[in-house]
Amino acid sequence: MFKKLGLVLVAGLVAAGLSAAPAEQAQAAKKTEIIISAAASLQDSLDKIAVTYEKQHPGIDLVFNYGASGTLQKQIEQGAPADLFFSAGDKQMTALVDGGLISDNTELLKNQLVLVVPSDSKTSITTITQLTDKAFKKVAVGQPESVPAGQYAQQSLTAKKVWDTLQSKLVFAKDVRQVLSYVETGNADAGFVYKTDALTSNKVKIALTVGGHVHKAINYPVGIVKESSHQAEAKAFYDYVQTTAADAVFTSYGFQLAQ
Repeated sequence: MFKKLGLVLVAGLVAAGLSAAPAEQAQAAKKTEIIISAAASLQDSLDKIAVTYEKQHPGIDLVFNYGASGTLQKQIEQGAPADLFFSAGDKQMTALVDGGLISDNTELLKNQLVLVVPSDSKTSITTITQLTDKAFKKVAVGQPESVPAGQYAQQSLTAKKVWDTLQSKLVFAKDVRQVLSYVETGNADAGFVYKTDALTSNKVKIALTVGGHVHKAINYPVGIVKESSHQAEAKAFYDYVQTTAADAVFTSYGFQLAQ
């Protein structure tokens, strides 16, 4: 009898375990997916913030769509799914706000434009007008139409009256990370990226920090997409990236706080 009872108990425990497994899987499947369209230059910092945030909020799955701010803006305008938008420029956020596509929004971070060269480069540069020299055959720049860093570079080179002169040397990239890659791989002799991008690579070095007086302020606003079907969850992460914990991560990657 005891033997039979033991078998019944074991069978019951096995059955309970089997029924619990699908329940746990179902619970995992119930995670709320928050889609975040963010400027490529934010990838390292946001990925790190996401690890901590998801541990603290096990029911949330943060999914990032990184790219050029202008491209992401167009995607949102065309109805692509997104709950939050992090831009590397005011222009793109303002367009979405004016179009009635963004609700809550705020200036979050600031950055600096720098000129990078390969880490083993012996070239010394004190002004961006030197890019017209023969030592620089290819200069990487983000597409000004869609990449804020490219717009800031264009503004800077135009202010120094060398934008037109450099046209034959310019190599255009889809986002700032591609500019960085071109310089890292030697496909460009120099490139315009953000200070934060330059600090992520040991294959490049900062040759020059571009003065802020020759381009518009480099601001990073964040906003909640009005059409988000997860408004409460989007607002929670929107609030989190403004906390001291998130600030510490952003500043560790070289960003400056907007406030």
